[in-house]
Amino acid sequence: MNSSSPAAAPPVRAPRHAPVAHLVRGGVVEGVHYGSVVVLGADGEVRLALGDPEAAFYPRSALKPLQAVALVRAGLPLDGELLSLAAASHSGEDRHLAGTRRILERAGLTEDHLRNVPDLPFDPAVRDAWVRAGRPASRLAQNCSGKHAAMLVTCRVNGWSLDDYLDPAHPLQRAVAETVEDLTGQRVARVTVDGCGAPLFSVSLHGLARAAARITTAAPGTPEARVADAVRAHAEMASGAGRDVAALMRAVPGLLAKDGFEGVQVAALPDGRAVAVKIADGANRARVPVAAAALAHAGVDPTALTAFAGEPVLGGGVPVGGVRPVPALDPAVRLAPAAVREEARTA
Repeated sequence: MNSSSPAAAPPVRAPRHAPVAHLVRGGVVEGVHYGSVVVLGADGEVRLALGDPEAAFYPRSALKPLQAVALVRAGLPLDGELLSLAAASHSGEDRHLAGTRRILERAGLTEDHLRNVPDLPFDPAVRDAWVRAGRPASRLAQNCSGKHAAMLVTCRVNGWSLDDYLDPAHPLQRAVAETVEDLTGQRVARVTVDGCGAPLFSVSLHGLARAAARITTAAPGTPEARVADAVRAHAEMASGAGRDVAALMRAVPGLLAKDGFEGVQVAALPDGRAVAVKIADGANRARVPVAAAALAHAGVDPTALTAFAGEPVLGGGVPVGGVRPVPALDPAVRLAPAAVREEARTA
């Protein structure tokens, strides 16, 4: 763990978001997505900051790699695909459900011990098949079940109580909070309840990026490195088939990436370069191209990111535009001739 004490908690305020992407149709900006972005260099210094990356916010599921590190530090005996599942927002595929059962079986537990909210599978196709089969919502199918199963196993390893493992005062959740503060380098600003029922800790976007860099640069064999290795090697177990975050990790060697509800994305490279994105309106259509542009700004080869330029805007079934990162983020604009840059700036 970091021997230095965490800095003060980030300020709780209405975030001062800025435009980060334009919705362009036929050469006209039809809409604007606001948000915040931070890009860190390998030395940990801020290379780009848009919006308000220092304000307190909730990382949602982008916090899961940090939670997984906390569990491993507390003795969670998992590696490989099951540790990846412990950090997952999974799609509810058969492998995710089977993997969650395997985690529970490690401690002689069953689905009945889970305290996450029952839900249908996250992936639309998997969910539709589930409904057609007449299957009800379940705790196992809910996208955070791997994390909850791993939390229960960690409690069993330490002799901690199981029924109240989601209480912020429980030893498990105190250990998670301590790890979040250690990795982000700042105190938690607020604690609330995430959609799955687990405690959710508010940090800054800058702190989240710093934590991701801490995880990817950790020494081999450490809890941080074990989590990073597991998620990168088993990206679909941490997400699902066809998910953009898994495709991004496959496209960029060594990248650790995690998405979160409400337009959150964090990603870090093995040398410590890291990015974090928050889209104010929670739109995935902006999250993906903005995160890709931030990675290009961090030095990732833009040709590796072309598949993440975002979905096209259609007119009559034909592409007539798309979601475009603002010029400050767009490497194509930054490298373009002056006349092109001016055209983009005034668009």
